[in-house]
Amino acid sequence: MVAQEEESLWEQIRFNQQGLVPAIALCERRRCVLMQAWMNREAIELTLSSGEVTYFSRSRGAIWRKGETSGNKQKLNAMYIDCDGDSLLLVIEQTGCACHTGHASCFYRRVDSNGVLLSLEHS
Repeated sequence: MVAQEEESLWEQIRFNQQGLVPAIALCERRRCVLMQAWMNREAIELTLSSGEVTYFSRSRGAIWRKGETSGNKQKLNAMYIDCDGDSLLLVIEQTGCACHTGHASCFYRRVDSNGVLLSLEHS
């Protein structure tokens, strides 16, 4: 890797018209994608300052700390921004399930070549 000059996240991030950016949560231990959610500036600031992953819920129109009601928390180990500045990757430690359905990952349904959804086992 080539070291580059440090830049401010806020100079590089490209929020959408709603002031949000997609954030993909990757389990550091299992090296699998757990979920995709949205973050606004406040959620990013809270995540960076506390180390506990915080998102913006579009359905509730509010900030929510992952696991605040379920106990299935996410601890931030690293945050990356993609080359276009329009997506974040969160490398996390997951406590419990990431998905509200009880699955370890929100990506528990595979699509076969005929477009049929195949559900994986609960983990």
